[in-house]
Amino acid sequence: MGIRVCKFGGSSVADAGQLRKVRAIVEADPDRRFVVPSAPGKRSSDDEKITDLLYRAHAAVHPGETRYDARGETLDALFDRIAERFTKIVADLGLDFDLGPALAEVHDRIRDGAGADYAASRGEYLSGLVIARLLDRPFVDPAEMIRFDATGRFQPEETQKRVAERLGREGSGVVPGFYGAMPDGTIKTFSRGGSDVSGAIVARGVQASVYENWTDVPGILMTDPRIVDSPRTIEELTYRELRELAYMGATVLHDEAIFPVREAGIPVEIRNTNDPDAPGTRISRHGQEAAPRHLVTGIAGRKDFTILALEKTLMNAEIGYGRRLLSVLERRGISWEHMPSGIDTLSVVVKSDSVGDQLEDLVQEIQRECEPDAIEVNPGIALIATVGRGMSHTPGTAARLFGALARDGINIRMIDQGSSELNIIVGVENEDFERTVRAIYAAFADGP
Repeated sequence: MGIRVCKFGGSSVADAGQLRKVRAIVEADPDRRFVVPSAPGKRSSDDEKITDLLYRAHAAVHPGETRYDARGETLDALFDRIAERFTKIVADLGLDFDLGPALAEVHDRIRDGAGADYAASRGEYLSGLVIARLLDRPFVDPAEMIRFDATGRFQPEETQKRVAERLGREGSGVVPGFYGAMPDGTIKTFSRGGSDVSGAIVARGVQASVYENWTDVPGILMTDPRIVDSPRTIEELTYRELRELAYMGATVLHDEAIFPVREAGIPVEIRNTNDPDAPGTRISRHGQEAAPRHLVTGIAGRKDFTILALEKTLMNAEIGYGRRLLSVLERRGISWEHMPSGIDTLSVVVKSDSVGDQLEDLVQEIQRECEPDAIEVNPGIALIATVGRGMSHTPGTAARLFGALARDGINIRMIDQGSSELNIIVGVENEDFERTVRAIYAAFADGP
């Protein structure tokens, strides 16, 4: 069958009850040989994540160095809460395990000046120690394997070599997520999707057959459940579809966090710790050989874009016109998102917050550099992407989408379709965002 690597998110390891579910999941399949845990997350809506408490503990010693203030609590008071949380987990699990020395070491190192990355990483470290004892598996500190250079840049090749050698000797183990080490041993954390990245690194290093990402949701949903009630779970999607959806705001799993397994062609399964028998979502390089069951895989979007629309007669005959426009953006440090065009028209879509208060100066510079006959500025635009490999070469897809918006009286301000036919992006007014998502979902959720 092959090796399965299991990453468990913060909600999956939040307390003893959740950890019993983790143990049952791991023991249900002997191929689940490596476990990558997060730090304990919230147990309820008014609870605090362990990582947040650790950031605050560091801020109590180094005020102003992190975005977490101490809120008047001392290091000792904060650490008492952290220690109580872990010791309760150990006691509730009935483990014969004294976590006191490890907790004391973390407290003292934070007190003595350890950096914010060290403090933040200790939630995963302590969680890993507990879970290793719970599963009776070796604890492997990622600081031994996951390497960053002296400037803090991740070193993928050296890391993969170390992971393969170290974990190959163990055969199984618990590897905390979120962190590694620089050459001098200083702890360094990943900035985005930290434990997801760690899980993907371990999966690639041990040449896993599957990377399982366990969380508290049934999988990746077809659209935002805050907009559409109980949207359908996506059963399967490709890495390309995931990237399109993640770029447009889908947040269950960021595509950059699974780059190591994507490169190696290892499938990812998003599973629900609270419903382990549910199929979840499977992400792979090409998808199954059979045609996808649904025309549209997912719908995602974001608000607050600005469209700069230029018009000039014979624009298409003017060599370098697009380059001059983009050069203006480059000089001002503004990246562009989309650039739909016609024979005598060219539009560029940018994030509104990237323009900030320089919009008027930007328009004047574009006027000087490009000399358009007219330039129109449309702020407050939302972009919605309808994504699906089943859309490729399927007649009537665009008509179905635009018909749904027309029936709801939604005015489309922009249309952009990639050459791969993997997605169709529409731009609408910010206030029409939620209505647009619901209309598109209604048009495609139940259809083929």
